[in-house]
Amino acid sequence: MAMSTSKVAPLLTNMEEAVGSVEDKEYTCFSESIPIHKNSSILSVEVVKNIETAVNEGKLGEVVSIVKDISQEVSRSTVKIAVTGDSGNGMSSFINALRFIGHEEEDSAPTGMVRTTQKPACYSSSRFPNVDLWDLPGTRVTVPSMENYLEEMEFDKYDLIIIIITSEQFSSNHVKLAKAMQRMRKRFYVVWTKLDRHLGPSAHSEPQLLRSIQESIQENLQKEGVKVPPIFLVSSFEPSSHDFPELRDTLKKDIPSMRYDGLLGTVFQICEKTINEIVESINKSIDEDNLKSIGISNPDNLGECQKLFQERFGVDDRSLHQVALIMSHPDVYSRIAKPSQVTQRDQQDVWTHSQLYRSGIQYFYTTFNNISSLFDSRRRRHMSQKHVLDEVAKQTKNILREILKQSIILPQEG
Repeated sequence: MAMSTSKVAPLLTNMEEAVGSVEDKEYTCFSESIPIHKNSSILSVEVVKNIETAVNEGKLGEVVSIVKDISQEVSRSTVKIAVTGDSGNGMSSFINALRFIGHEEEDSAPTGMVRTTQKPACYSSSRFPNVDLWDLPGTRVTVPSMENYLEEMEFDKYDLIIIIITSEQFSSNHVKLAKAMQRMRKRFYVVWTKLDRHLGPSAHSEPQLLRSIQESIQENLQKEGVKVPPIFLVSSFEPSSHDFPELRDTLKKDIPSMRYDGLLGTVFQICEKTINEIVESINKSIDEDNLKSIGISNPDNLGECQKLFQERFGVDDRSLHQVALIMSHPDVYSRIAKPSQVTQRDQQDVWTHSQLYRSGIQYFYTTFNNISSLFDSRRRRHMSQKHVLDEVAKQTKNILREILKQSIILPQEG
């Protein structure tokens, strides 16, 4: 089965750029920084614009409604799992065992001593509804050309990567794969196959051997600076033994979150970008001593600044009550309003520069008191206003993370 030539955009915030340039990917761009794949039926340009508009107008409740609608579509979306490793590591046999089918069955992945998987092939299983299992050609390349393999196999389109190994000593290709998956913020498992080869000849007891293999894999990963992923020790000839049942259970548990993690990350990235644009605009007003243009009557009153900034971002008390009502979840308001209530206590009196000591700004002034004379009152005022703005923007992002998570999880629980 041939693969398409287009690639999807990174879905998680702060994700490092995947292999390949933006120019060679087929995107419908709604902004310079966050491209959406042209075939995306869930996050269309219209939906993205609606999210941007809602955040820009401080209407987080509308963001919740949009996410609830698209999360219903995501619940029916297909999860793509890729199986990769060095040639001859038994990727095809592993896929057959995972699906509980024999090599002789019509729908089985072809296996053999020679290289059997020459191009990516897709398989399905009734045990994993709406999941595509992609059998990728083995790396069969030298280390310098691993970058080509990563690009050709289009790893950024998969939700989970299963790296197959047959030795506790990672090959150079395995190291490259693991590092690339971590760099791309991709969920991945490491699976040791052909366990049957090692159990018979070993002088150690089975528990000792399994523990030794597990520890060796962990040490190899940690030595290369890779955060240890789930590790499973299996034999493709015994699909009901060893770690195979645990692997299947882990997959079934992780598949729902694979569907929603991408949506959550992309929507948050859209919201974060819009919030940063608002901050940039208000900072410009601060630099121009023009906060009155956005409705602040006394810019020296930092309490008033905070209150208006919260209203601008839609995280004031009244707006958060409305969000909680839209979400129809009893404890949501207490979760999302808590940061707001903390800052509201500091707002009961008009903020002065002496009160800024508690917020942490005074630390700067105290530490560098000997050069404070270099800062005139205008600059100090601007710094104070920008600090309040940054704190409200940070608070808004934290609240958005929470309500997006709850908005996506709620349909599953309902």
